[in-house]
Amino acid sequence: MRKSKTLARLRNNETVRMCCLGHFVPAFVKFAAHYGYDCIWLDMEHRNFSDRDVQTLLVHAHLHDIDIMVRPPTLEKTRLYRYLEDGAAGLMIPHVNTAQKTATLVDAVKFPPLGDRGLDGAGLDADYFVNGMAGVETFLDEANAETFLVVQVETPEAIANIDAIASTPGLGGIFVGPGDLGLRIRRTDTELTLDAAVELVAAACSRHSVAWGMPCGSPEDLANRQNQGGQLLVHGGDFAGMRDNLRHGAEIFDRTRRDS
Repeated sequence: MRKSKTLARLRNNETVRMCCLGHFVPAFVKFAAHYGYDCIWLDMEHRNFSDRDVQTLLVHAHLHDIDIMVRPPTLEKTRLYRYLEDGAAGLMIPHVNTAQKTATLVDAVKFPPLGDRGLDGAGLDADYFVNGMAGVETFLDEANAETFLVVQVETPEAIANIDAIASTPGLGGIFVGPGDLGLRIRRTDTELTLDAAVELVAAACSRHSVAWGMPCGSPEDLANRQNQGGQLLVHGGDFAGMRDNLRHGAEIFDRTRRDS
């Protein structure tokens, strides 16, 4: 089974280099791997991908040795672990507010004794059963050790429950969703601030030895989150890259324009 670069970074207490992909661009996988990223966050919560799109991107990830962490559009148990069978290194589940929901997700995506994931053994993650039944026990152990579950905390309720969430056995990481969390803080009668919420997440994850992270929009933000102990940090992606590249190109046209 392919080894996760994300988990290798975490085990060495290093920052995971993550970027985001929201469109079907197989070449992006190659570029991300070439420039030293460890993991691509594939956003299926807000973007539409067919099953074949996802399978193609996951095959490219294995080809170029880079993790893909799928943020799925579903909580259906069999569909969640099917992404792992198709080759995802991890899953990131949005809007997780309680330890009970976290435990349910662990149960869905981990094999016994950690969870209750169903066994097929014929997917990309198991090398398409090339080793037959002789390789099943090794695969089960490696699948639990080399795939990860990240939950997103995006509400004041989740922050109130953060210690219980972080203590859930089998959880790989917690990811702060600043957009949704900030929105709910602004529209809820609470004294909580986004900065305070991040501090609470960092402290809980430190107590329970769980990785945490969030998107970082600037080099300064990235350095600040690293100083707070964040390791699952996202900087870069296809959407911002296309926007910034086209804006830069338009500025060049403007500077070189000749009036007729």
